[in-house]
Amino acid sequence: MNLIFINHSCYLLEISNKTLLIDPFLDKNDSNAFFLLKKFLNKKIDYILLTHAHYDHVSDVEYFYQKNPNVLVISNYEISNFFSKKGIRTYPINYGSFIQFSFGKLKYVLALHSSSFIDGTYGGNPGGFLLHTNEGNIYLSGDTSITHEMSFIPVLGKLNLSVLPIGGVYTMDVDDAIIASNLLKCNRILGVHYNTFDNIKIDKKKSVKKFLNEEKQLILLKKGESLII
Repeated sequence: MNLIFINHSCYLLEISNKTLLIDPFLDKNDSNAFFLLKKFLNKKIDYILLTHAHYDHVSDVEYFYQKNPNVLVISNYEISNFFSKKGIRTYPINYGSFIQFSFGKLKYVLALHSSSFIDGTYGGNPGGFLLHTNEGNIYLSGDTSITHEMSFIPVLGKLNLSVLPIGGVYTMDVDDAIIASNLLKCNRILGVHYNTFDNIKIDKKKSVKKFLNEEKQLILLKKGESLII
């Protein structure tokens, strides 16, 4: 399994010859993000996973759909219905069982925060994704704060990586993410949702050191960098 970080909470997962795009958002003020977008334009995207409806997670769904008209959007019922009305193929889900897809099985899990589109349209229950695959297991938390339900996730299977927000204000911060990693029994964390906006800036060196002090690894990828899981 290969993960390619794009921007903010947007990244690609390459699993079993399938490519998944998570929460597509490219900062319009970031020319580097658009450079990366062009780099991946010729890459076929099979699935788009959306954790919730906030603009910094869904704003480029239609852009990628135009390049990949057969893409399948997987999200909660309300978000799926929103994009289905635009002619995009969707697979509506909610908190519940694992569902089998070509890349492995996926479960929509609890995230604790709000969810609405930029025009105020209700975005349904926010969530994260738990992926169990032949190439490893990964937890994509979405923009959540700490929840006790995180302790249930490792019961279902050992995690190879957890993707957690660390910028604070709207999500967990670095200290919260360390607590979350304990609940998840996962010491390898990819940090996302930080430094995009002024009020979620972090000190990267101090953040990495905090994790090291707890004998954990905080991975902070540059745009376009990849990680083998």
